Amino acid sequence: MYKNLAMVCLIGALSASCTGNCSGKPDATKAPRSEKSVVMAKEGEMFLLAGTYTSAEGSKGVYVYRFDTVTGESGQISMVVVSNPSYLVLSPDEKYVYTVGENDKGNSAVHAFAFDKKNGNLTNINSQLTNSAGPCYITIDNRGKNVHTANYGGGSISSFQVKSDGSLTPATSVMLFEGSGPDTKRQESPHLHSVRYSPDGHFLFATDLGTDKLYRFSVSDTPFEGQPSIYESSLTEFAAPAGTGPRHFDFHPDGGRYLYLLGELSGEIIVYDYHFGELQQKQVIASDTVGARGSADIHVSPDGRYLYASNRLQADGVSIFSINSDDGTLEKVGYQPTGKHPRNFVITPNGKFLLVACRDDNVIQVFRINEETGLLTDINKDIYISMPVCLKFATSAE
Repeated sequence: MYKNLAMVCLIGALSASCTGNCSGKPDATKAPRSEKSVVMAKEGEMFLLAGTYTSAEGSKGVYVYRFDTVTGESGQISMVVVSNPSYLVLSPDEKYVYTVGENDKGNSAVHAFAFDKKNGNLTNINSQLTNSAGPCYITIDNRGKNVHTANYGGGSISSFQVKSDGSLTPATSVMLFEGSGPDTKRQESPHLHSVRYSPDGHFLFATDLGTDKLYRFSVSDTPFEGQPSIYESSLTEFAAPAGTGPRHFDFHPDGGRYLYLLGELSGEIIVYDYHFGELQQKQVIASDTVGARGSADIHVSPDGRYLYASNRLQADGVSIFSINSDDGTLEKVGYQPTGKHPRNFVITPNGKFLLVACRDDNVIQVFRINEETGLLTDINKDIYISMPVCLKFATSAE
């Protein structure tokens, strides 16, 4: 249940440099600058983009690295200042990068950047307010036309359209949800935590940690200019078990036949059969076995054989599951300890490496994936960065 409010957003922005400390509340009216450098592409090399929290000294925004998907070697290329870019997404053609600015209601924003693959630089295009507090996740459709944020603090979804130059319109809608869950401290109100399109692009799904709900919207393929691509009339709610605290989810790469939902509070993974917007629960299995109530991120390996889920607050690490090829169910096969507070993680497209953003140890850890067992090995090629929380790969320039 929500109210659909058309919003007109103001342009926010940032300021920049590559070194030095960052403290205090960022001024959302200053335009960012980015440091320049040259990147040479080679076989196996990709761009690694890292979003960070900038409230602590040392981190300033989004950092761009080169990463060799054969050797696991990396090196910093450039950065651009953004206030608390805790999640980012690339456009389908990878010409643009969109980040959240996870702040309070008055300063929370989405930021659009042009991504130059010749030198690895990000250049600010524009920014728009989300008109809702704490955007923590951002997604874009497979045509690169619509962007949505999940707003944890505001309990809402903000929607934007993308113009031909990659810039964002003011918010076309802010959808406010209602409800609560059994945990009176962490589920006192809606907390939207992620929002993603189904693999076929016909539906938009969103998780609500505060109400134990998974929401589904039908998508309008050709919304008029200034109109949202999702509407209240198409809303369908799927209830997770009470106290789950739905956080992140992933689809199986084999046509999205299965959806895997991670509960932050329960520490459990819920496995669903998925078919054209419909979900049928088939399994619940523990990722966090110590009751830490801090499960964070979940991803299926590119070959669809393994699933990984990060857990924080106690026994920090990554749970490793094999996926049954016949029915998509999970069997736990291992657990890999990591640095403190493993947040988002990412798997290289070739399936050889898994990189973990360990926020409280100020490091991105690089693990090699055993293709026969799915188990992880730390190759000791850490990337040191203050408060990393989001990792994304992009192809390098040809």
